[in-house]
Amino acid sequence: MTDLSQAIHRALLTGDARGKVMATRALVRDWRRGVLPTGFSARMPDHPEWPERLVVLPPGKMPKRGKAGSERNRIALWHSLAHIEFVAIDLALDIVGRFGAGMGDDFVADFLGVAAEEAMHFALIERHLVAMGADYGDLPVHAGLWLSAQETAHDAGARLAIVPMVLEARGLDVTPATLERVVSQGDLRGAKILQRILDDEIRHVAAGARHFEFYCRTHGKEPKNHWKMLVNRHFKGTLTPPFNDSARLAAGLSRDLYESVV
Repeated sequence: MTDLSQAIHRALLTGDARGKVMATRALVRDWRRGVLPTGFSARMPDHPEWPERLVVLPPGKMPKRGKAGSERNRIALWHSLAHIEFVAIDLALDIVGRFGAGMGDDFVADFLGVAAEEAMHFALIERHLVAMGADYGDLPVHAGLWLSAQETAHDAGARLAIVPMVLEARGLDVTPATLERVVSQGDLRGAKILQRILDDEIRHVAAGARHFEFYCRTHGKEPKNHWKMLVNRHFKGTLTPPFNDSARLAAGLSRDLYESVV
């Protein structure tokens, strides 16, 4: 019988974007119903499959979006958001398949829930792109998010410290300004999508922070010091203000934590 890790492995190696969304939703639904048993027999791939037509460039080679407020700029923004959410599906699936055996049932349930919500986010943004006359894959993307997954593939604590508690937390900082810009452009449907994503991402970051605390307790680590060490070791960027302190606090990230590495 297929187990959870095998279903995750297949979803990760599904390159078609809509196929990955459907595979993710199906495996989460089946696991919740008890049809898909928890098991970790499959090894996770080093890199997930992405759509064949997707042009992946180094982060420094990405083209500029164009004049602010232009149609080209608007499409580039939503295409970038679509890619972030698409890779977020892979990140949530991979953290379950790679570390679920050692982190417990609550960890599995939380991050399968994250995967389902990231799939929903991508589907909402993709439909919005189509309504604008564009498709996911029309513009180049970069693999920076997945590089962080590869950097932390050896350790659940490092993965939690970097992906939910740094990268997704950064989304809490920048999304409100993006939402305001979208509203100013009269894109109320897009604003609703971004508000839904912001609300969900607070819970995603909170799950990361909660399970990082658990990881530290079970490994005899002091959370704040261990998080700072992991960020300095594995995060290639810099943490710079402004921070969305209220959203971060709602997600369980105190200001003294992240200011310790600014």
